[in-house]
Amino acid sequence: MAEPLTLYKLIVLYMLNKVDFPLTNSQISEFILDKGYTTYFKLQQAISELIESGFIKEEAAHNRTFFHLTEDGAETLVFFKNNISPAIQDDINRFLQEKQYDLKNETAVKADYYRNTNMEYSVRCQVMENELPLIDLTITVPTEAEAEAVVSNWNKKNQEIYALIMTKLL
Repeated sequence: MAEPLTLYKLIVLYMLNKVDFPLTNSQISEFILDKGYTTYFKLQQAISELIESGFIKEEAAHNRTFFHLTEDGAETLVFFKNNISPAIQDDINRFLQEKQYDLKNETAVKADYYRNTNMEYSVRCQVMENELPLIDLTITVPTEAEAEAVVSNWNKKNQEIYALIMTKLL
């Protein structure tokens, strides 16, 4: 069996390898912490070391961080996958199978804002599928409070808004 920190890294790599979308820190943490494999701080250390070594890459949005498996991470997993016990692999596979729709939906919807050159706020709202945007909408609002409201409402109402736009355009 692998050393504990190495095992946590392999679990993260295995999880990212089993899905065709990025996972958030909270999604990875939910599995590992709920199963009692390690503490939050040890998990964050493992993730940090995976990023530093180039095995995963992070994509930061305003309120979330998404993790993607890199080619180097996938190659490493091929060599060391057998260090993850079949029981842990089964736990991961079951977790991903049971929660796949929720996990994918949570990471497919993105919204972030930034201050633009006009000193207003641009809010970028997206729905992604297979790392390609189904919709990519940028809205400019005058205040940060309004930008935060757009982000919040996009996360809650994106399906309704997407359907309305498609109905109007088609």
